[in-house]
Amino acid sequence: MIEARRLHILRAVADHRTVTAAAAALYLTPSAVSQQLAALEQETGHRLVERNARGARLTPAGEILLSHANAVLAQLERAESELAAYGSGEAGTVTVAAFATGIGLVVAPAITGLARTSPGIRVRVRDAEGDESLLMVLDRQVDVAVAVEYRGAPGEDDARLTRLPLYAEPFDAVLPPGHPLAAGDRVALADLAKDAWIGQSAGNPCHDVTVLACEYAGFEPRLEHSSDDFRAVVALASAGAGVALVPRSALSGMALDAAVIRPVDGVAPTRRVFAAVRRGAEDHPLISPVLDALRTAAEPAA
Repeated sequence: MIEARRLHILRAVADHRTVTAAAAALYLTPSAVSQQLAALEQETGHRLVERNARGARLTPAGEILLSHANAVLAQLERAESELAAYGSGEAGTVTVAAFATGIGLVVAPAITGLARTSPGIRVRVRDAEGDESLLMVLDRQVDVAVAVEYRGAPGEDDARLTRLPLYAEPFDAVLPPGHPLAAGDRVALADLAKDAWIGQSAGNPCHDVTVLACEYAGFEPRLEHSSDDFRAVVALASAGAGVALVPRSALSGMALDAAVIRPVDGVAPTRRVFAAVRRGAEDHPLISPVLDALRTAAEPAA
């Protein structure tokens, strides 16, 4: 009989693409992961994982098993939800991973709301970029992710996750003081093609938004500086180091120094924010109120 724990390990290897990374995510040793994979291969009678210098990938048999593993693990989440509901599930802890501005915009207000509606639920928050939190959910490190769309993000039809749209927000242009376009009410991105740019590190979803927006405007941005801290981005722009795109909520209440903020002309670059849980867990009596609270908190920003 196949053990569900080993299916979870197989999925982690598929997600992280190396045994070492999967082991770290699951708080196991690489040897323990290898032993569990070997046991799973013995249980199924098929080779499931191939390793090479670049990491690990599933064999065709492993891909077949993974498709069933997603369904099995989702059903187990539903079973846990129903059992928790049977046992009332009125008190407990839910761990939420979210990026910094998401914490301020929806997670913190959701905690305030839960204190009134579900006082037995305690929320533990972990700061994580939008592209990190989804893997944390799948690895069972957290229960809920507040994440953003990015290239390569699991889609709405992903069998592993259930997603709840929260809000979408535009990016504004951040210009140095005295920039020729600072006198206008709005900024066309194409007019910034020759400027130096301040962006986020590769892999950060906001990096993708900046690069794609510039590509749609007909140019590749000359990224000379990078920081994942929007305050640092604004400080660099204030110092004349370059121009940038920053989510509007990140600019709210920030000391802007000498930087000039202007909306983007035309269709503004946008980041779409959603909550995600392991499929089947959305009806858990602890998780469901947290999702409701996040949705309510996001309504003003939606």
